[in-house]
Amino acid sequence: MNNKLIVEAGQNSQAGIKEQNEDCCGIRIPDEMDLIHKGIVAITADGVGSSEAAKEASEYCVQGFISDYFSTPMSWSVKTAGERIIRSLNSWLYSQGQRRYASQLSLASTLAVLVLKSTTAHLFHVGDSRIYLIRSGSIRCLTKDHRLTIDHNKTYLARAMGGENEVNFDYQSLPVELNDRFILTSDGVHEFLCKEQLLASVLSSDNPETIAENIIDSALKVGSDDNLTCQVLLVKQLPNQNENEYYRELTSLPFPPPLDPGMELDGYHIIKELHSSVTIQVYLAEDIESGETVVIKTPSVNFEDDPAYIDRFLHEVWVGRRISSPHVFKVFQLKRKRSCIYYVTEFLEGQSLAQWILDNPKPDLGQVRDIVDQVIKGLRAFHRREMVHQDIKPDNIMIDKHGVTKIIDFGSTQVAGLKEIYTPIEQHHLDGTANYIAPELFEGFEGTPHSDMYSLGITVYEILSNGHFPYGDTEETKPHKHYVYTSVRKHNSDIPVWMDGAIQKAVQKDPDRRYESYSEFQYDLSNPNPAFMKTTAPLIERNPLGFWRGLSIIMIAVNLLLLFLIGR
Repeated sequence: MNNKLIVEAGQNSQAGIKEQNEDCCGIRIPDEMDLIHKGIVAITADGVGSSEAAKEASEYCVQGFISDYFSTPMSWSVKTAGERIIRSLNSWLYSQGQRRYASQLSLASTLAVLVLKSTTAHLFHVGDSRIYLIRSGSIRCLTKDHRLTIDHNKTYLARAMGGENEVNFDYQSLPVELNDRFILTSDGVHEFLCKEQLLASVLSSDNPETIAENIIDSALKVGSDDNLTCQVLLVKQLPNQNENEYYRELTSLPFPPPLDPGMELDGYHIIKELHSSVTIQVYLAEDIESGETVVIKTPSVNFEDDPAYIDRFLHEVWVGRRISSPHVFKVFQLKRKRSCIYYVTEFLEGQSLAQWILDNPKPDLGQVRDIVDQVIKGLRAFHRREMVHQDIKPDNIMIDKHGVTKIIDFGSTQVAGLKEIYTPIEQHHLDGTANYIAPELFEGFEGTPHSDMYSLGITVYEILSNGHFPYGDTEETKPHKHYVYTSVRKHNSDIPVWMDGAIQKAVQKDPDRRYESYSEFQYDLSNPNPAFMKTTAPLIERNPLGFWRGLSIIMIAVNLLLLFLIGR
């Protein structure tokens, strides 16, 4: 069953004719979940010869990148993880070089990183170390040397890790094919061996260690006078399950039977059924070991043979277990081995925001702002992990008995890191309610934090208008297709014009015209933005408090004037 990536790898690094090897290289092929969610990493770094601590710089780049990469959240894309790590490594190298040596290139190194994840190769590159691809008997250099030519005889390294406070690096990704061969080299190799010589060496053997050794030996024989490093990776298998194999993996555990009060399931005592629908059953239970009251959610047997449904069910578990925030519904890591498919969450006593809206037809603006602030804190927990919720609406926001607001239901959540992993079924985690879904998602674009901004803006509108929507109240497939915004003041005249303007900006059709940050939206919901005051509406509508305050001052002035005239 071809359900995982298999790569054979080898490497060789030598000082050559120099006294010290200032190159460094590393390969990590992890097991199990890290192989699926993070992939395989190979790195070559070449310490800049003019640096006082070239060896230390290259070693720090290799060890630091590998360690940090496998410590980043599984939800991050390879690009996001790589970018953040490289910038962090560069900042440390530069600051340490300035502090310890007070020179520009004290701790400097080139960097060539290859990450093979699922069926994609991701490349990060700074300097003049190289990454080659050998496919179908031909060789191609995937990187471009960052060198500056001064005259016909002299070139200089134009970019290096640790060379400046900010680093410019190249990134690219490309599909991987079965039997692809990747080689990473330092300039002590590729400045002395042409591409044809490299190709001949790579094709001469199926053992990556032997290939790496042969390439180093060949470069030394033709007069390499630098340190030499070569890494070789042979792609032996790609994830290539068919739908039946994928289904068997998803259903390695059976669906649970209906759970009646008094039954026990893996150490949980079932108290009662809380909710049952065509798609899910929800039970109140007690953890017998700890005495904690919890909620157990089980999949519906109606979808026992539906891999897309099972995938979505397990997707919600995966997301919930990777977010920790007081404003996001908690999904527990299981303490005991499962006998069937289910997941366990916290027990939340309270009401949905949808019910709160019904109970508060004329809500206090201070309470509304507090709810919005808490939802935004929850959304930030998603966005920090490169997740987009994609289904923010009153039914998916709970308010507990203490007034704490929590985001629930992660079935539609888009996860950047998971989108990079091959599956044989098409994954559309977008099953939300049409009125709340951002227009760009209907058009096939990927979700972004701006998409959640749109859904939040619609929700705020609904709270303040007691159940209405800015683009019409009909449940159409694309309810906002006409994009004619109806002022929230039509439904609630107590809302200030500037607050209505803030909501209108949050729900713009074009995501680029929405707020850049959630903090801006929060601020404009509490403070009059002059840009939203430019309207033909009467002052009493734009700023009721200001109108009556001004009118009172005028009346007092008029009365004083009348008293003065009468007294004369």
